[in-house]
Amino acid sequence: MVDGWRYCCGNLNNNMIELNESNYLVYAIKHYNSPECSGIEDFEEDVKRFKYLKRLFRRYERTGQLNDRLILNHLIVLYNVFDKHATPLLFYKIDRQHWSILKTFLVFLNRMPLESIITGGVRGDDIPLDFKIITILRNI
Repeated sequence: MVDGWRYCCGNLNNNMIELNESNYLVYAIKHYNSPECSGIEDFEEDVKRFKYLKRLFRRYERTGQLNDRLILNHLIVLYNVFDKHATPLLFYKIDRQHWSILKTFLVFLNRMPLESIITGGVRGDDIPLDFKIITILRNI
């Protein structure tokens, strides 16, 4: 995980939000919108999806085994409850070495704002795609 992750909101002021360990949870709570949420337990369950994705990406990296549908399911749920704010949360919580995997899925879901992401000098269009995953996703 990076120390700080900046995300250009794309609003009129082009404000930058730097996510870090002390504010990412506040950012997540502020942008959480689930009509079926009945309490903090539901929020915590949805936030655990970031950890599940990290685990699935590590497994893919170690073994080559890709659970593409489960990854897509987690991403879709995250975008359903955080909307566009899932993107900065994902790039903050997912380790940098897995950004290529993440980006490939986000491009597939049409959720990758290529020019909006800025972190440590890395823009979204600087992150390569994983061609093995592209081939798998094209067969869905």
